[in-house]
Amino acid sequence: MNTKGPKGTLVLTRSEVAGVLDLKACIDRVETAFRLHGEDGTPDPGMIGVHVPAGGFHVKAGVLDIGRRYFAAKTNANFMSNRQLGLPTIQGTIVLHDAENGVPLAVMDSIEISIQRTGAATAVAAKYLARPNSTVAVVCGCGEQGRVQLRAVAKVLSLENAYVWDIDKTRAERLCADLQPELGFSITVADDFVVAAGDADVCITCTPSSEYILGAEDVQPGTFVAGVGVDNPHKKELEPALMARSKVVVDVLEQCATIGDLHHALEEQALTREQVHAELGAVVAGRKQGRTGDQEITVFDSTGMALQDVAVAALVYERALESGAGRRIDFGS
Repeated sequence: MNTKGPKGTLVLTRSEVAGVLDLKACIDRVETAFRLHGEDGTPDPGMIGVHVPAGGFHVKAGVLDIGRRYFAAKTNANFMSNRQLGLPTIQGTIVLHDAENGVPLAVMDSIEISIQRTGAATAVAAKYLARPNSTVAVVCGCGEQGRVQLRAVAKVLSLENAYVWDIDKTRAERLCADLQPELGFSITVADDFVVAAGDADVCITCTPSSEYILGAEDVQPGTFVAGVGVDNPHKKELEPALMARSKVVVDVLEQCATIGDLHHALEEQALTREQVHAELGAVVAGRKQGRTGDQEITVFDSTGMALQDVAVAALVYERALESGAGRRIDFGS
């Protein structure tokens, strides 16, 4: 029986999670999670979704052995109308267990982990699917996810310019003002996202759109596209014709076929499951090739794999133990 660590369950707030987490370490852990999944070194992660009139809940769970065997389950609530109520759109928690004996190790806020691990997955995908000499990126959607996407991709590519676009121009302007000093390259608000996409090496969409925003003729040969915003069957970002024109890599095939942009491409018969090139884990593990030519359009359909949450929650837990962050509760008392 694994009895590492002090007794009791560690409870961590969002600020405490953020205080021990950095993006570079998050990218490294997420890459490890994809590699282990691609090597068939992990049980398949699971997901369930429950819809209610004003929004919905999803639960993602998985097991990962990264020197210690962990299980984590994340429950996130997504209520778009919360903006009018002064509440966060997304709220949630992650419960982390020792997967050898079931001990609940930690309960932590999920939001910072969800934000950073999603950006980290795009960075991992860009490492294997973008042209190594990519210098120009465009991001559609300038909320917290848009910010982390640009920061994450800049960790793996030598970007020189970025363009950002949002339906709310002031959000795009704030992103430019906040990130340009940190990242050290030019970031400009685009007048037209599609026009900017046509000049970019890397194109990232991270919106709650219910209509397609990027089409087959909107990107040039050689572009790497990451569709990040679609996480339920009603959202849409990448036109099926774009998917059909591209080398498509998904985070989890079954999940993307159910809730991702792939779902719409399959429904419209623009693509079959057999035409999906690979899951990202297989590429990271070396079982499938990533980009094989400068003219390929590569698409990463990112719906969020539970093993990303396990990997990063475990990292947060380990660092919290080292730093003394959080407080302990004995749920069995």
